[in-house]
Amino acid sequence: MKQIWKIFARDWKSISTNWVAMILIGGLIVLPSLYAWFNIKASWDPYSQTDQLPVAVVNEDEGAIVRDTEIDVGKDLVEELKDNDSFDWQFTDRETAMDKVEYGDYYAVIVIPDTFSEKLGTVVSDQPEKSKVEYYVNEKINAIAPKITEKGASVIVDQITNAFVSEVNGTVAELFNDLGLELEKDLPDIKRFEEYVFKLEENLPEIYDLISGAYDDSENAASIINDVQGLLPRADQVTRESLGTIDETTSFLNEAEQRLNEVAPQVEADLKKAQQTAEDVNSFITDVQSVDLDLEGITQLKDGINQRTNEALEQLNTVENLLKQIQEQQQQQEEQNSEENPENGEENQQAGSQVSQETVNQALTEVERIREGLQNVQNDAGQLEEQIKDSQREIDNTLTTLEEKSGETADRIDAFLTEYNENIEPRVLEEINQAQQTLADARSILTDAQSTIPQISQILGSTESNLAEGQDILEYMLNEYPYVNEKVNQMADRIRDIQGETDINEIIELLKNDPEAEQSFFEEPVSLSKNTLFPIENYGTGMTPFYTVLALWVGALLLVSLLSTEPVHTSEYRSYEQYLGKLATFVSIGFLQTFVVTLGNLFLLKIGIAESLYFVLFGLGISFVFMTIVFTLVSVLGDVGKAGAIVFLVLQIAGSGGTYPVALLPEFFQNIHPFLPFSYAVDLLREAVGGIVEARVKTDVIRLSAFAGLFLAIGIFLKGPLHDKSRKLMKKSRESGLFH
Repeated sequence: MKQIWKIFARDWKSISTNWVAMILIGGLIVLPSLYAWFNIKASWDPYSQTDQLPVAVVNEDEGAIVRDTEIDVGKDLVEELKDNDSFDWQFTDRETAMDKVEYGDYYAVIVIPDTFSEKLGTVVSDQPEKSKVEYYVNEKINAIAPKITEKGASVIVDQITNAFVSEVNGTVAELFNDLGLELEKDLPDIKRFEEYVFKLEENLPEIYDLISGAYDDSENAASIINDVQGLLPRADQVTRESLGTIDETTSFLNEAEQRLNEVAPQVEADLKKAQQTAEDVNSFITDVQSVDLDLEGITQLKDGINQRTNEALEQLNTVENLLKQIQEQQQQQEEQNSEENPENGEENQQAGSQVSQETVNQALTEVERIREGLQNVQNDAGQLEEQIKDSQREIDNTLTTLEEKSGETADRIDAFLTEYNENIEPRVLEEINQAQQTLADARSILTDAQSTIPQISQILGSTESNLAEGQDILEYMLNEYPYVNEKVNQMADRIRDIQGETDINEIIELLKNDPEAEQSFFEEPVSLSKNTLFPIENYGTGMTPFYTVLALWVGALLLVSLLSTEPVHTSEYRSYEQYLGKLATFVSIGFLQTFVVTLGNLFLLKIGIAESLYFVLFGLGISFVFMTIVFTLVSVLGDVGKAGAIVFLVLQIAGSGGTYPVALLPEFFQNIHPFLPFSYAVDLLREAVGGIVEARVKTDVIRLSAFAGLFLAIGIFLKGPLHDKSRKLMKKSRESGLFH
């Protein structure tokens, strides 16, 4: 340990006593920092300077008319870009723009074609076409500029798209709002329609039965119409015949009325004669009563009674015959009325002749009773001759009885005469008048019926035609019923499914909206809410870990390139003492380099570092590891080690993930990434710059310590065995005169 310290102290004494060496060491301490500082500052915030990149815009859009509305998207875009400072927009024509982008004056050219607005307007047609924006870029000018300008072109396209989508969706939202309001207004009708569908579904079987029944009825109706049409000629003939019969019956009734008027006086005269005869009999009996009569006188009396009684009976027979003739005429009238009006025959018979028949029958009965009375008188008169033999008293009784009976008969004839004059004859005449009126009405009805038969025939013909057409419709409905039934059931099931899945009120609320708010939403449907866990101020701050680590490695390379890795008197020290003594000198200078670069980042560039102290401490540790690796390679392998350190640097720049994410690197660099000390050094400084995660710090420190331990072991144990071989190689290379 004493020898190691001796080598270290001697080196620093030489530096402090030799001003040239001091200047050179000072330059080696500061020079790596300049490498880091210049690169960090150069990449401080390049994306904030894109307003200085000239990008040409060529507007050839001719505009368009969409549904009577003139649009010019290209013109609107140019107006917006004039207020946009993302790039140095140059508005020119196509020829000028293409010449300058080829020469390099413009980094890119954006051309809005003449059909741009026209194709955007096809969104309302059946075959919409996409609009295109032409983009030209000169990629040989710069590696980064094309990516930046391409992003600018994408932003323009996004702006157009967002504005277009916003406008379209604003219009759609307005239509949806109107539709929602209309649905809300029509909601009762919609509910009623649903009820109609369910009711129709429920009643379809009954409807089918009704249609089937109507079809069957139509067939029966057609048959009935054909039958009726066949009967119309017969009905016309029967009507004509009935009119003739009515005319004949009317004529017959007129004759009967005339005959009755003619017979009535004769009936009255005969009745009066019969009454007079009965009174004469009564008077005759009164005259002979209580007179002593002999058998001959009795015989004469009997003959007188029989003669007058027979006369009265003949007169009654005449009256009875006249009444029977009247009765027969009434029956004939009733039969004719029944034949002419079979439907109303019974009613007419009962209503029209019931009173007349009862009157005539009553008169006939009364005539029969009078006849019986007269016949009793004759019989009793016949008994006079037999009874005369018995006793006078009995004769007197018989005469008294005859007197009473003849008196009753006379009274009955008188009453019947009165009844005939007051009731029978007036009622018979009244019934005849009613029958005549009935026949007149019937004739009027039949005349009307006869006049309507042609109309009925025409109506039946039209009905038959319409019925045939209706049968076709009914048959079509029956054939289509399975399809209609299926569709109605499907519609009802679909309504039930929709009712189960959604609520129309929710749909209405969804459709109702604020069109302006919807338009604003679709203009930017998603807003990015950035939550930075470990905020980095700018691109330069983000690149600080990489460039700082790179500066420390470059500082180690500069030291091994300019300073000797061997002590002055090698024979005085063992190989490991030489190695550790000189390593201490290199590490101490590396620490100074680290202080300069880290503190310069903090106070000169004023980089926003989250953990400043850890940033410095981590830098010192990384410097120790890098210096150990580089010094060991050169100390053990000589010039070969220098070449190895440079190769190591190249690999680490590409494979450490300092500039691009490891996932984006080629597979080779992804494979070597875990074996590069840069990977852990950059990650360790990132923890200090953004914010420390202890687990990652621990992992990085352990792996960097492993690299340091490995190369320390190589230097301590292999410097002696490999030193002589490396010295011979160095001597041989100097003999060429090309190497020092």
